[in-house]
Amino acid sequence: QLQLVESGGGLVQAGVSLRLDCAASGRTFSRYHMGWFRQAPGKERREFVAAIMWSGIKYYADSVKGRFTISRDNGKNTVYLQMNSLKPEDTAVYYCAGVRTGAGFSRQGDDYDCWGQGTQVTVSS
Repeated sequence: QLQLVESGGGLVQAGVSLRLDCAASGRTFSRYHMGWFRQAPGKERREFVAAIMWSGIKYYADSVKGRFTISRDNGKNTVYLQMNSLKPEDTAVYYCAGVRTGAGFSRQGDDYDCWGQGTQVTVSS
């Protein structure tokens, strides 16, 4: 049981950087794998963006590899998504999610147990 709240979204121009924060409420944050997903306008489902395991190993979608960096601070119960060189195609509602350790890495949102409410990122051309 992990409560997640995203923040840091906004309206920016292409090429700009933005950092999303996901604050977690819970005493076992370090025992969760954490991920970021996004849902673009008009799309019916959320797509995988990035994930960071409890061990620190990271995974990225091909579309953001080299531009986005996921990180976590277990002392602050926070996971971050640093987004550089933003493109209009990055426009979406971004969600953070968590799943308890024991599960393997997954790009499927259905495999994650805890979700935030999302934060809007809009990138203009």
